[in-house]
Amino acid sequence: MIISLKGKKALVGGSSRGIGRAIALQLAASGASVTLMARSERLLQELIEELPTDQGQEHGYLQVDFGDFEAYQKKIRRFFEQQPIDILVNNTQGPAAGNSLEKDTDDYQEAFDLLFKTVHLTTRLALEHMMAQKWGRVINVASISVREPLSYLALSNTVRAAVVTWAKTLATDVGGHGITVNSILTGYFDTDRIRQLNEKKAAQSGIPREEVRAEMASRVPAGRIGKPEEYGYLVAFLASEKAAYISGANIPIDGGLLRSL
Repeated sequence: MIISLKGKKALVGGSSRGIGRAIALQLAASGASVTLMARSERLLQELIEELPTDQGQEHGYLQVDFGDFEAYQKKIRRFFEQQPIDILVNNTQGPAAGNSLEKDTDDYQEAFDLLFKTVHLTTRLALEHMMAQKWGRVINVASISVREPLSYLALSNTVRAAVVTWAKTLATDVGGHGITVNSILTGYFDTDRIRQLNEKKAAQSGIPREEVRAEMASRVPAGRIGKPEEYGYLVAFLASEKAAYISGANIPIDGGLLRSL
């Protein structure tokens, strides 16, 4: 199966590193012109140089801080005034780790602004062009924790679940316009986020970080942590014409880690 996204324009959040970076690379390799979004301009500029242009793509980047909603909405509105997109990958940095007893009401509001309001606003802006052309792809980077909550990620558990249920509703509302909306339930991947969480757990438990990682990998039926490029392959497929009949789905990519149906 050949996946071609030639002529499509994609916007990828959190794309300076980790999963977002892998998604951007794969979409570009499939022929899409990609606009990157993240906080670090240096990392964005470095990645731009790596994105392929052999299919006539023109790539760009938008330096944003998803954690500053007021500033973010100004930048993203200006972007869409100048450039419509066909493929939207909603991905932001995760909120601070911690259990439910450690978080107060303000923490949840900040997480809601970070994970939900940015996604909702960006999607609404992207939909105008998608609905006009009767084609579009909205792909949300979510987490397996929306099905099986992780005690140390109370904020993420809560707000990402809201994103996933909103996306399911949206898929129904825009399905007649040739637009698909899907959420990916992310398991353990070799990213900075996982390394930071493992370092915190190692410090709290008094055991080596390598032991924490090994224990994490042992819980995955596949016996390993995922590679970011594997994530990119799934997103490229969902963004393509090949996945036109897949919408409103919550798709785990976790090496079999989820125990629930």
